[in-house]
Amino acid sequence: MGKEIRNEDIGRFAAAFDAEPKNLLALNAVAKNGINAVALSREAVYRTNHTYSHRVDTPGATNQEKSGRCWMFAGLNTLRLAAIDKMNLHRVKKEGGGSFELSQNYLMFWDKLEKASFFLESIIETRDEPLNGRLVMWLLANALPDGGQWDMFVNIVHKYGVLPKRVMPETHSSSNSKQMNRLLVAKLREYAWTLRQMHQQSASVEEMRGAKSEMVQEFYRMLCIHLGKPPDSFFWEWRDKDKQFHRHGDITPTEFFELYVSVNLDDMVCLINAPTSDKPFRKLYTVQYLGNVVGGYIVRYLNVDIETLKKAAVAMIVDGQTVWFGCDMSKPLEREIGTLDPKVYDYELVYDTQFRLNKACRLDYGHSKMTHAMLFTGVDLDDTGKPIKWRVENSWGTKDGDAGYLVMTDEWFNEYLYEVVVSKEYLSPELLPVLDTEPVVLPPWDPMGALARAK
Repeated sequence: MGKEIRNEDIGRFAAAFDAEPKNLLALNAVAKNGINAVALSREAVYRTNHTYSHRVDTPGATNQEKSGRCWMFAGLNTLRLAAIDKMNLHRVKKEGGGSFELSQNYLMFWDKLEKASFFLESIIETRDEPLNGRLVMWLLANALPDGGQWDMFVNIVHKYGVLPKRVMPETHSSSNSKQMNRLLVAKLREYAWTLRQMHQQSASVEEMRGAKSEMVQEFYRMLCIHLGKPPDSFFWEWRDKDKQFHRHGDITPTEFFELYVSVNLDDMVCLINAPTSDKPFRKLYTVQYLGNVVGGYIVRYLNVDIETLKKAAVAMIVDGQTVWFGCDMSKPLEREIGTLDPKVYDYELVYDTQFRLNKACRLDYGHSKMTHAMLFTGVDLDDTGKPIKWRVENSWGTKDGDAGYLVMTDEWFNEYLYEVVVSKEYLSPELLPVLDTEPVVLPPWDPMGALARAK
């Protein structure tokens, strides 16, 4: 074959296709039913079950609806367990009753406001960069995503606290954020143009920040219209599972977190498994221009081999704690039965070809990245203590799998899971000093930052 596709090449392709009757069978089946229906492995379906040797009781799956707030839902679903235990509420949802949730809309409001400030600071910082350069174009393309990372979640909770969902419930825009985001991003890009124009006209950084203050105030007003105005304080009272009545009275969101959640978020660390040549194991990494709160924690990742990461996650679950994690949810998932299994679809059989990229190659060649955050709430260990499968609490409602809970095989974990958040106590002594080292700075477009860019 030469530089271009010739008629004789096409003739050869067609002849080779027609020579194999199974190709016609595959064509007929896929054209009528779709590739996943044809490639679905019955063996994988039959081995899917939702029984685990170690399981953490949780109130039930939540629903992020049409928004990219998986990281926030997973984080709040971890904190709500602490709040439920602190207030002596039911962990498992009772028949006919609602389950306790923390307000995702409240944190969304402050995350959006802080991201706007963070974006404008980035525009000021890059004022001398060319507008059509990769960096500024990347900033403008990712001005206000719904997504986030664990350290960004910690930033918002530390600064603004949390409150019960009934105090600031969902709105149309929090549950369906596309149109709101489109309009907010339009304003941010307008602000970016204004700030860069000011710089071209020799305005000082102080003058640019003065203009930024007015911009953020206008942005706050727009957010209030979409999400509601966050309360400074609220009146809190509840009845516990023993039917005992409790009244605290007026309380602020930060006081609520300190009194009724009181989780030490500073004790948590992000472990990643990125087996690429540019990221040696046992080193700390961060991603440039990835964050939400100016002056808050930067995103920090400790890169380790998959077995080290897995060992820490297992230990937390065995000790009765849930584990926040990030993965590539675009990879093999059968939603109806709720299984994450690399063998659930036998694409190689249908196409008569092999897919040969390994985990490192998928990262390097843009075929995989972190796209979704969820919680591990259980693990099934064999008689030697080796994981067989993992129980996953998703935030897509209760229709999939076991009322919103999925099964992840250990093979899927190895291939498509990239991050877990664990307490420092589950790290080996030789890893702890690495946390105090200066992180290697990765470019903004690195796949390890992709979860925070979810739209």
